[in-house]
Amino acid sequence: MRYFEEESTTFVQSCGSKEGAISPAIVSSASFAYGSPESAEKIFDGSIKKPMYSRMGNPTSAKLESLLSDMDGGVGAIATSSGMGAITLCVMSLLSCGDEVISVGGLFGGTYAFFTQSATRFGVKTSFFDVDDLKQIESAITDHTKIIFLESIGNPNMRLPDIRAIAAIASKYGVLLVVDNTLTPLSVKPLELGADIVIYSTTKIINGHSSALGGAVVYRAVQSSGDKLSSSRYPFAQKFIDNLGQGAFIGIGKKRALRDFGMSASAHNSYQTIIGLQTLPLRQDRVTSSVERVALELDRAGLKVNHPVLKSHPHHSRYKEQFKRGCGALMSLDFDSQERAFRFLNSSNLATITANLGDSRTLALHMASTIYADFDEKQREFLGISDGLVRICIGLERADDIIEDFIDAARSI
Repeated sequence: MRYFEEESTTFVQSCGSKEGAISPAIVSSASFAYGSPESAEKIFDGSIKKPMYSRMGNPTSAKLESLLSDMDGGVGAIATSSGMGAITLCVMSLLSCGDEVISVGGLFGGTYAFFTQSATRFGVKTSFFDVDDLKQIESAITDHTKIIFLESIGNPNMRLPDIRAIAAIASKYGVLLVVDNTLTPLSVKPLELGADIVIYSTTKIINGHSSALGGAVVYRAVQSSGDKLSSSRYPFAQKFIDNLGQGAFIGIGKKRALRDFGMSASAHNSYQTIIGLQTLPLRQDRVTSSVERVALELDRAGLKVNHPVLKSHPHHSRYKEQFKRGCGALMSLDFDSQERAFRFLNSSNLATITANLGDSRTLALHMASTIYADFDEKQREFLGISDGLVRICIGLERADDIIEDFIDAARSI
């Protein structure tokens, strides 16, 4: 399987430089001199594209933003301090008190907590639906609905949304579709499928080596006429469209969130993320291939595996038809009880027990006792968190070694 071979040359060539220092420069400066008051005025009104202040953007982060925007076919991007910073920037720049969000499918615990605990304090209501509840999703849209939010693959419930179908609903009612594509860069192209905004925790597989927190929001270009952003649903947006045209989303993100909340990416973390990005096609290719093999072999060995490559998975057909480049490195194992899950984790020699995803190493975590420990039984059931669920993120190790280690660990319990 060589899913991402065609991207390898582009990524390696784009991250470096043909003249001077090959490695991207780390611009470690909090502020920038404007040279003259006339220049300062134009930098602040956006007519001159030069650094204003590192809270609003940094040249190193700008390089990362350009790379990520090109990766997804966007008009631009905003780098943030973390994946949750990216979600916060996206949501808080678009919503006000009284607005509504429709959230589709399983969610990372931090995202679910953001919508149910933090956003509610600002008067934002979120309704939650399964990925297959398309009729209910459509009927839930009101005049106050501003965002439909989903993950490209449910983390950790492994349910796959029909992104194109959900995008059609969003388009029909003029609602912005936001896709968290953290686990599936290159595998899934949300903007091509009809999404308006793509979110990443770059801490995960984009970085690839657990060395730098980061996040990013990638935006599509705003159309000159008939764009959903110019409708009465988003009355604040017109001034940004008038001033920034195709890049209106960038202005909205920076002026309505980044400036005031300050979830800015650091230059050093952006640099480390660029270094990781160079090998993303190679790493994504390997883990996408490995996770399918591991899931199939562990299923044959009698373990309770959750991955859509299995014919028993409810979205197996969707996986084959719409996720031809895989769905990242994630899978899960269910051991029916916390005690058995703990014994498995303690018996594995390869798995690193941590809350991160997308590292070069294979990672594992018992969900109910960690990320979802504060959630009630009903919330866990909706999100697919059982007592014995262990989330697995396959790394770069030899697939045969992972299979052997996991089978041995499972036998010991």
